[in-house]
Amino acid sequence: MTPKHLRFVTLNLWGENGPWEARLAQVGAELDRLSPDVVALQEVREVPGRVPNQAAALAGARGWHHVFSPSTAWGGGHEGLALISRFPIGDHDWRPLPHSTETEGRIVLSARIDSKFGAIWAHTTHLSYRENEGLKREDQVQVVDDVVTAHGNDSPHVVMGDFNTVPESDEIRWLTGLCTLGGRRIAYQDAWAVAHPAEPGTTWTRQNPYTERMFWLRRDRRLDYIFVTPVRRDRRGTVLGAEVAFDEPAVSPSGEPLYASDHFGVVADVQFLSEPPGERTG
Repeated sequence: MTPKHLRFVTLNLWGENGPWEARLAQVGAELDRLSPDVVALQEVREVPGRVPNQAAALAGARGWHHVFSPSTAWGGGHEGLALISRFPIGDHDWRPLPHSTETEGRIVLSARIDSKFGAIWAHTTHLSYRENEGLKREDQVQVVDDVVTAHGNDSPHVVMGDFNTVPESDEIRWLTGLCTLGGRRIAYQDAWAVAHPAEPGTTWTRQNPYTERMFWLRRDRRLDYIFVTPVRRDRRGTVLGAEVAFDEPAVSPSGEPLYASDHFGVVADVQFLSEPPGERTG
């Protein structure tokens, strides 16, 4: 049977916090298990002499490709976003988002993935994190959509990242076609919600002890997403499944649970094989 989908993963790497080298090894082990085609990473660190580019390390160890874009100067280096893929990466670019500052950069990174189904565009972003910054995030998601639109409509697009807000927020409701912002309506698919209607899909949870470092933020929320542009008439863009990932801890040498990050991630399978009208593949 011919595979008809690509697998996408998103994860906030949590930079160099906690036992970051052990955590990064755990991320790599989970990527090997999940066998994704495209991975979106947020809070990627690169500090010369101390922290090699974390996305480059993950990609290089697997013979994959990567692009990295810094968003904020940090500790003598940078924090930023990355996309890694088992397929070659062609054109790529980034754009600042509204309300980005020198100490808290907010961007969207886009890359053309030259996949077995042809060229597709993947995007990753990381929005403002404070719970009272909904208006900032509203401005930011509108620019993210502008970026997706600017990269053409030849194939479905996949937008991934840490959106720092819940599905009930206006920012996410706008992305999924449930409200209006700026006089505009759009309609992306929320992969988790398509695959698991009415299930929480929590990615920021008190189950993970690393969230205690930001105890003032409300926990037990879904903050991490994979969005897909609307399904095509040839079924491209169909969400075939989605799961929470990086949610199982290993055991550290001290006996403490070792999670890959303070966030859990999301994995989704999206169809990119065209099916002529009236035909179905397995």
